[in-house]
Amino acid sequence: MAQAQGQHQARSAARRKALQLLFESEITGVNPDQIILSGLYIDEVGIPCDFTKLLLTGVGKHKEDIDNLIIETSENWSLDRMPLVDKSILRLATFEMIHINDVPYSVSINEAVELAKRFGGEDDSSRFVNGVLGQIASHLEKVQSESDSTKGKKTPSKREKKAVHG
Repeated sequence: MAQAQGQHQARSAARRKALQLLFESEITGVNPDQIILSGLYIDEVGIPCDFTKLLLTGVGKHKEDIDNLIIETSENWSLDRMPLVDKSILRLATFEMIHINDVPYSVSINEAVELAKRFGGEDDSSRFVNGVLGQIASHLEKVQSESDSTKGKKTPSKREKKAVHG
């Protein structure tokens, strides 16, 4: 139990660092990988851990698909209208929901909401992030269910798995 709690705290810190670096990248126009390699990140961020790097690399590699899914599921919002912090949070959480299999959707969403509460520019950032990610989770569940039914198998969804790897 203590080990799971420690991993949860480490991943929460890694997500916070990834958000800060992604936001810095948005402001400066410098790729997050280049920020890390050059040591251009702010001292508060500290040396990024492997999970932070995984998140940043993944968002960079899958940015177009991530952005398309965000646009598809966020009603009446274009990416250009979204505050940079919220957009960065959505990108990180969406990547995690799609590509990090040992983290249930609910954990990704809760972590993103906490980041929005802490760093979001608007009073309703956390509600906006929660709403969009809830739509993304529903979409992903539907796609997974359709995929499983065509293959004739039933696998537990990420929502059904126990949240042990925060």
